[in-house]
Amino acid sequence: MDWLVEVADEAAVQLDPPRAARARGARACAASSSPRARHRRSGTSSRASSRPAAGVDEDPVTGSAHCALAPYWAGKLGKTALTGYQASARGGTVDCTVAGDRVVLGGRAVTVLRAKLL
Repeated sequence: MDWLVEVADEAAVQLDPPRAARARGARACAASSSPRARHRRSGTSSRASSRPAAGVDEDPVTGSAHCALAPYWAGKLGKTALTGYQASARGGTVDCTVAGDRVVLGGRAVTVLRAKLL
């Protein structure tokens, strides 16, 4: 990510940013405490919401982005486990656990392709 823009609240994150703003690499994010999204392992309800940045055309959840967002929010909120919510058109959540210099992601997923490399 090029830029992380913290906005006042989760409602501001859900506003549809112009494509030009996303193309400059900006990712809007905000913290919230929501009982709607509990971290599956820790049971915490700390949550950070975000919108996609450059080159990511509204995927439901972007794992690589949450690997950057999780340490930022973990430090700011004083927690190592939180739930990331990507406020895209389809939306989606990912459990994030900061473990030293690593971020462990978890949650529900759907297999859309299987392949075997020779």
